[in-house]
Amino acid sequence: MPPYLTPRIALASASLLLLAAGCGTGQLSGIARSTGALAITPSSSTISTNGQVRLTALLPSGEPASVRWSIADGENAPSLGEGQVDASGVYTPPGALSRNSVLVHIQARLDGNPSAIATVGINVTPGFVQSLLPENAALTSGAILEATAEISEVNAGSVKWALSSSPSGSSVFDDVANLGAIDHASCQHSLDQFTTCKIIYTAPAFLPTGGVVYLSASVNGTSVSSPMKILLNNDGINSSPSVNQAQQNGAIVLGSSGGNDNDYDTYLDRSGNSYIADCCGGTLGALLEDAAHNQYILSNNHVLAESDQAMIGDTIDQPGLIDNGCVPSSHAGSMLRPIGELKHFVPLASSRTNVDAALAAVVAGAVDRSGSILQLEAPKGNSSAPLGAAPPVEGTGEALTAANLGSIEVAKSSRTTGLTCSTVETVDLSVRIDYFKDCAETQTYYSKTYTGQIGIGGDRFSDAGDSGALVVDAANAQPVGLFFAGGTDGDGAGLSVANPIGDVLQELGVEAGSRLSVVGTSTPHKVACIRYDEPSASSALPVAPDEMARARFVAETTGASLANAETGILAVAPGKSLDNPGEAALIVYVDKSRPHVNVPAFFDGLRTQVISTDAAALARNEAPAAPVKISGIHLSETTLAAAEIAVRQYAPQLMTDPAIFGVGVTQSHDSPADAALMVLVDIDRDPHSTPATLAGFRVRYVRLHRFHVTQSKYSGARPVSSCALKGLVPARAAQPAVNAPDNETPVLPLD
Repeated sequence: MPPYLTPRIALASASLLLLAAGCGTGQLSGIARSTGALAITPSSSTISTNGQVRLTALLPSGEPASVRWSIADGENAPSLGEGQVDASGVYTPPGALSRNSVLVHIQARLDGNPSAIATVGINVTPGFVQSLLPENAALTSGAILEATAEISEVNAGSVKWALSSSPSGSSVFDDVANLGAIDHASCQHSLDQFTTCKIIYTAPAFLPTGGVVYLSASVNGTSVSSPMKILLNNDGINSSPSVNQAQQNGAIVLGSSGGNDNDYDTYLDRSGNSYIADCCGGTLGALLEDAAHNQYILSNNHVLAESDQAMIGDTIDQPGLIDNGCVPSSHAGSMLRPIGELKHFVPLASSRTNVDAALAAVVAGAVDRSGSILQLEAPKGNSSAPLGAAPPVEGTGEALTAANLGSIEVAKSSRTTGLTCSTVETVDLSVRIDYFKDCAETQTYYSKTYTGQIGIGGDRFSDAGDSGALVVDAANAQPVGLFFAGGTDGDGAGLSVANPIGDVLQELGVEAGSRLSVVGTSTPHKVACIRYDEPSASSALPVAPDEMARARFVAETTGASLANAETGILAVAPGKSLDNPGEAALIVYVDKSRPHVNVPAFFDGLRTQVISTDAAALARNEAPAAPVKISGIHLSETTLAAAEIAVRQYAPQLMTDPAIFGVGVTQSHDSPADAALMVLVDIDRDPHSTPATLAGFRVRYVRLHRFHVTQSKYSGARPVSSCALKGLVPARAAQPAVNAPDNETPVLPLD
């Protein structure tokens, strides 16, 4: 079953029963590219295993031809297959390759004229199975870190590593010694595993200005979708998610990788035998205690209870299957360790529940009874030691109110991104999440709308596998929420969603029949706050020329009537909206010496954008070009309450639009002193309408990919399985086994 926000472990796309190391070459000679009656145009002639190619068959007239598509031949190992092409001409490459590059020939045969044939060659290179691990780290001078890259190539292949001071740049590490050094490069090859390459990174003795290094990797010219971000610091903070992913000995501390031992998908090979095709996992978040002092591991339903598909009594492991090649604890050689049994979960498929939460009863002696969480201790100053574990504050946690929303920083420690910190971007969020019965997201289960949720800003606060992490106040380690979902726009903006901790304890308490509380310390303490996100930038979306022309016209005509020194409005000008990127706005410059200047949110068909300045700056043409963005939510109790009422009133109506999947309370970016309703819009769809105001509040639109269930937000179009590539026989079919898709060669056991 797919835990939400776990690394995408998609269907194992090919058999790894290689008949010979280095493997087969197809018979490609004698195949013509086209005939006079037919030709093929591919959208690209070279792709990685994560991509797809659209093929178009054309008649001599240039018109589209009606054809039957097929794979003619290819150079990949026979047991790995050559991929598939569907009836519409979309080619999907195999999930694993037997060499650095394979050529696949795709054939089109004209309907009604079988002798009219055209063939095109597509060059396929390996892609990355997932992001570099770890995705991020914080290091002091001279500290070391092991980095891992996994590529979809079998028994061959290597990775080229590079360091840079820019996320988009790359350099040969020998030329950038001031950024540190990478050495001990090695790759592990086998017949039943993807190729795994590792290096050791050593931080420089003298830290560079800016203190940020990016570690990237490429294979045959294809770079990993997101480089590893390394923060160099003199604050004594050494932190890496590697510790969260590792197997622990003795009584484990939480914040680590974990999940249900049956959290895998099973498929049938062509002989009707069941095998494990993919798997999921998440984060073991915190320790809870009931009135009788029984202790439980807290995480999400989709992590421990497989989105309602699990059975009470199921074994809960540390680490999760995703960190053990999908090998369950019942299999010989498994590194997983049973540390609990599924005891209670709040059902997802109900309109009466509002959290994604579950509990596992602790196996005696398996979990640290103090409730400690990895890397949750206070900053160590000048120490070079890694951050250690520490417990959160015991009890029922801290509620978010107008009094603390403007200043609170929140932190979490979790499987994939480790210790991260950010601010609250939206509250009272209504958000729709899609759940599936399987990790490969092929079997829809339930679409659930949550209300009253917490939205945390930043693209790097979370990623797949962090589901189930406890979110705490970084100033005092008080529990705030339970992380369960997140998304990104792919360009540096993102949002992570958490259930309020009070709701989690209340609803789980109903299931357990007892009052529950977080196990921890009675003494509040700081948590090291690590921010991996870049400073927020203005929208890069272009505004149509005709819209900008209208904004200039309004600024020069009707808008000019707004300027009045007595009211505090100094000038107007055309601009670009930050609340609805891609839309023009009317900039209204207001006197920064006045505490409040009344500016309409909408004027003559344009949103207004409020910028504080003074007459002297305007005269010198030195006024700011955009409002200063602020983090957090800075609203009075009265305004916050009114905005929450507006969300509850408008969210159900707005979310009937298929393009809209969330509505919450936030701060306007066009007018930073004002409240706004945040509307989450599917980045691939356009909403029916985008009103500038609702119930008197500005409306801010945030375009994101829909929140992930099993796929990392850094995955390509076709992320592949990171299971051990061999035929694992399931101990229990977590889901009814299904036949391998037509394009898949079943994964068979290797002798």
